[in-house]
Amino acid sequence: MRHQDDVPRALLHEVIVEYQALPYQELMQHIGKDDVRAVRGSDGREYQIEVEAIWDDQPGGAIRVVGAIDDGSFRAALPLSEDFLAMPGGKFITEG
Repeated sequence: MRHQDDVPRALLHEVIVEYQALPYQELMQHIGKDDVRAVRGSDGREYQIEVEAIWDDQPGGAIRVVGAIDDGSFRAALPLSEDFLAMPGGKFITEG
């Protein structure tokens, strides 16, 4: 039996992995530019994924990339999210 969050969680994770594949210098170019996508899940539902890159503490330091997904229903009030920190040296710290 599938948990109701399995499909959106997997969709969001796919997008976060795309961002984790980007070098730090390229992630810097995403700061201040929201990436909003509409995707259809294997469950037939339409989901909206929003990804934002922001400086975690100060410019030139860690970049926090935060992704959230909702289906426009109750989930919109409490979207699933996943984030990570990209460090200037190229390391990633996954936080959830």
